[in-house]
Amino acid sequence: MGLLFIIPTISSALEQPHSSYWFPEDLMQWSPETDPDAVYNRSQVPLAERDTLYAVNDSAQSDAKLVALSALNQQTSGVPSQGNKDFYSNTFGYWQYVDIMVYWAGSAGEGIIVPPSADVIDVSHKNGVPILGSVFFPPGVFGGQFAWIEQMLEQEADGSFPVADKLIEVAQYYGFDGWFFNQETNGGTKETAQKMQDFLVYIQEKKPEGMHIMWYDSMTRDGNISWQNYLTDANSFFVQDGEKRVSDSMFLNFWWSNQQQSYNKANDIGRSPYDLFAGIDTEAAGTSTNVPWNGLFPSGKASYASLGIYRPDWTYKTSDTMQQFYQKEQDFWVGLDGDPANTEDPGRWKGMANYFIGKTVINKYPFVTHFNTGSGNLFTVDGKVMMEQSWNNRSLQDILPTWRWTVEGGQLLTPEFDWETAYYGGSSLKISGTVDADEPTNIKLYKTNLTVDKDTELSITYQTNTNEANMKVGISFLDDPDQFIYLYKEDDEDQDNSIKDEWVTQVLKLEKYEGKQIAAISLYFDSEEDVQDYTMNIGEIKLYNKKEILNLDQPQLFQVKDSSFENAVFANVSLTWNAVTDADHYEIYRIMADGSKEFIGATPNQIFFISEMRRDGKETKTSFEIVAVGSNFEKSEDAEVEMEWPSYPVPVANFIVDKTVIGPGEEIEFFNTSSSVTESLYWEFEGGMPATSTEENPIVTFANEGLYTVTLTAINSEGENVITKEDLIFVTKGAENMTNVALNKSVEADHACAPSEAAVFAVDGTVTNKWCALGDAPHWLKIDLGAEYSIAKFVTKHAEAGGEGAAYNTKAYSIEVSTDGESWTIVTEVTENTKAISEDSIALTSARYVRLWVNQPTQGGDQAARIYEFEVYGFTAQ
Repeated sequence: MGLLFIIPTISSALEQPHSSYWFPEDLMQWSPETDPDAVYNRSQVPLAERDTLYAVNDSAQSDAKLVALSALNQQTSGVPSQGNKDFYSNTFGYWQYVDIMVYWAGSAGEGIIVPPSADVIDVSHKNGVPILGSVFFPPGVFGGQFAWIEQMLEQEADGSFPVADKLIEVAQYYGFDGWFFNQETNGGTKETAQKMQDFLVYIQEKKPEGMHIMWYDSMTRDGNISWQNYLTDANSFFVQDGEKRVSDSMFLNFWWSNQQQSYNKANDIGRSPYDLFAGIDTEAAGTSTNVPWNGLFPSGKASYASLGIYRPDWTYKTSDTMQQFYQKEQDFWVGLDGDPANTEDPGRWKGMANYFIGKTVINKYPFVTHFNTGSGNLFTVDGKVMMEQSWNNRSLQDILPTWRWTVEGGQLLTPEFDWETAYYGGSSLKISGTVDADEPTNIKLYKTNLTVDKDTELSITYQTNTNEANMKVGISFLDDPDQFIYLYKEDDEDQDNSIKDEWVTQVLKLEKYEGKQIAAISLYFDSEEDVQDYTMNIGEIKLYNKKEILNLDQPQLFQVKDSSFENAVFANVSLTWNAVTDADHYEIYRIMADGSKEFIGATPNQIFFISEMRRDGKETKTSFEIVAVGSNFEKSEDAEVEMEWPSYPVPVANFIVDKTVIGPGEEIEFFNTSSSVTESLYWEFEGGMPATSTEENPIVTFANEGLYTVTLTAINSEGENVITKEDLIFVTKGAENMTNVALNKSVEADHACAPSEAAVFAVDGTVTNKWCALGDAPHWLKIDLGAEYSIAKFVTKHAEAGGEGAAYNTKAYSIEVSTDGESWTIVTEVTENTKAISEDSIALTSARYVRLWVNQPTQGGDQAARIYEFEVYGFTAQ
């Protein structure tokens, strides 16, 4: 155990930090000193150097580049800064084919200037790929406002553009590599276009070395929005103007057939044709997208331009499981044949590996992989499960295999990622199937450029279900990258390699290859007899120089920066520490009340946020531990800090019911929603059968018509709390007559996004359309029922019910009722909804008017309300 720092904690409104997004005026108010989330959004990973080296098929090249415009997070707002607790996430892993990544984001309801989230910057840089933020001016039909363009182009008397300076500041502070500009808002003039060019030229003059500015083929030199699809006189104005470099590259729109015109025009204006990225739109059809490949990569000739892919995240959006997502990723990037060395099958999607050489950042020691994809259902450290909870954090994704998958020789073994078994992180590499005695199998994994030193070693950690087959590590050298030699330990008194179903590590010394350059790493499998149902999990591969393994210093000034508590049971905690020289990342642990240690998370940053950490029983203090981890996964001595909990609370009683109007003898279910510290319950049902209950969610019947009261007492060792809901249950033979009394009634709202999304569509009885409202929340929808009704239930169908993403479901809303339209009473308040369809039952209440307030329209910061249907159930008032 290391040093223990006991730091008094501060209880305040500490909230989960999120990635940034702005409108122009908001951006001008931003500074890292006033933004409490800013420090969480900084990348600490420098851009790695990449090598191209050799190709594995005859069609791949490296002159033309590839840019991907990918929604790596499915919404602009509400993106946690350091990952979250979801296993299924967009852990994109084919970075070796991407030359520039654009973090595609922005909307009129959230913000139009969006830097990449920190975890995406980290993994992009780890793979040597520059990543750009998005500046998106939406078309007017999607809420775009020309005022935003005017705000961005405001110029000082000295000629400076304040927004341009701020964009440079943001990129430098957060650590990403530039901006992608997509101007699609109508209303511009020739003067607007000239001002836009001046703005871009100003950035060129002011930006630091290495910052990249990409322009989208939308606005032309006359200020109109007119997609050219090629480099033309109308849009070259935004790339190069005489001697003025305006942008570093351009993404050309999708409607092209042959890019030779762009190639010729680029040469005419003195720019490389590979600064142009001919766009293909794969958002809807993915690997079924029809692309005129010969018009970009003509047979036997140099490529006419580079390739731009719009929304390759089709692979994620159209999948339901991680396995399905990764299979679609393989199909998309490698081709439907699933082998980057074999992509020529005619009539099929060949994948990006057919056109682009896979690049590598494995060009210096140490190289370590655990085949960790950046998410999991557990987290292991050195083979021991340290957290049994789903998670994702792309900052922790390893360099994944260059070739997925090239299987040479016997074809009876299948490589794949395994999210059930891991040595470090949440996944490992699984090889399974039959080892063919007649034809050994060589699985090529990594392209490298590593010079062997006299103390270079390779270690491999694995577990297998049998020792009847042999696994060897293959390496090849740059003078003949297709020729492998196979390494293994025939005998080693210090290592027991016979243990099945346990992690075993072999260390292989490479000194006899000193001076040679390793070009590739593979795994080789053979046996004297066929071995069926064979399984091998590779948990770690390391290549390192033994003399370069470092001793890391212990993290200093480890402290609880801030904390806040919900009901004294859940805590949000911010931890900070000083950077450790040569640390790759830091592991954070929690010491449980029984003395055991639980993994909390890891980050390359020097600050970490713990969200909604549950109190362990009635503990009064929680200790946290941190260790620095080096690039060879060597670890420092740990440091500790303590956090104190508030006094253990008395429970707060509460409950809901699935319906409040029932027929005699009809079953009704009550649901306990008391605070989590409740240890026992006591229900009382006036006129009910049973009359009392201690169950969590009792089912009750009422034999006779009438109004009945329900009481719940929540109890724990600290005391008890009682809630009584008077006249909650109405028992009537007419219960079956309750209908949606809001259907097609008169309705008005604070706003409508468009005539096709007006308030009337919230009460039309379908989910094929919606009421949408832009502008700042709260938004409201008011229904005049036309007469007074006795109301018992509301059903609200949110964004997901209409086919939109769950992130756009209303999070917080309230419902009011009124008899005269002047005096209102709140009957429902919801603050943490995530459901696509929410149902809220209330005690029978008379009203003619109903008003829905959308207080927090989405799960994130998007301010647009999306209600596909709002239903009010009741009877004609008696």
